[in-house]
Amino acid sequence: MKKTYQGIIPPIISPIDEKENIDDEGYSALLEYCIENGLHGIFVAGTNGETMALTQKQREHIIDLTLKQVKGRVPVIAGVMDTSTRRVIENIKELESLGGTCAAVTSIFYDRHTSQDETIRHFEKILTETDVDLVIYNIPSFTGIRLTAETVMKIAVLDDRVVAYKDSSGAYGDFMKVLSKYEDTPFSVMQGVTPQALSAVLMGADGFVPALAPAFPKMFVSAYEAARDKNVELTKQYNRLIMESSKILGMTANATAAAKFAISLRGFNDKRVIFPQDTILREEEENIRKKFEEIEAAYQAIAASN
Repeated sequence: MKKTYQGIIPPIISPIDEKENIDDEGYSALLEYCIENGLHGIFVAGTNGETMALTQKQREHIIDLTLKQVKGRVPVIAGVMDTSTRRVIENIKELESLGGTCAAVTSIFYDRHTSQDETIRHFEKILTETDVDLVIYNIPSFTGIRLTAETVMKIAVLDDRVVAYKDSSGAYGDFMKVLSKYEDTPFSVMQGVTPQALSAVLMGADGFVPALAPAFPKMFVSAYEAARDKNVELTKQYNRLIMESSKILGMTANATAAAKFAISLRGFNDKRVIFPQDTILREEEENIRKKFEEIEAAYQAIAASN
């Protein structure tokens, strides 16, 4: 069964210039690079895109730019996460006006969570007032609440427009519960924790959302295809390589700064992160550059031998 949301869908960065405006030219070039190298979708205005550090106008601008540049060639998921249901609905209304068709929705955050039911009500209200597809996005490190498998499944059956689940909770057992429920349905189940991703795809997951996919698009696509095709030995090779590439995100105090610098080595964007985040140090840049070259060489070796 072919699903709309599957494969490698990167949480794309938000490149900025020296005045912290979106670098339209660099971003457009990066999107083209991602699509030309086989990535299966774009997740704009997510955590890796520093979405809550952008102004509202910037968020709307980068979503608009994404939709115009992608032109329907791959699916675009837009982050609309916010601190209340009304805010999320307003964000989705803006997305609809731009022509967007899919929104990633988290629980609300910066709040005292008292139950799982509040997030179910959150989705119920959004569905009554908007028309786009919705992706359930479980990311407790930023929302302060981990959605259980049971909650995810209750939300998934609210409406046919709830089309996918992105799990960044790290609770692999709960992820497998959701996967076993929806593996043979149009509902997509995607892993958001990269070290768990290939094992999840081997077990039937529809794809994953790796921060470094724009830095190594062919590697991630090849790894996904190996796992999707149940080539266990090749998947093991790629899993070792992806685990090694994930070390890049821990080579600075700020994983976003690490990701932005690594992706900048492709030549499309600057390494800048939005103030006042910690930036990358000169010696850290050199370490990431070496790791980047090591990963690229290892990928070429694997690809040449398979």
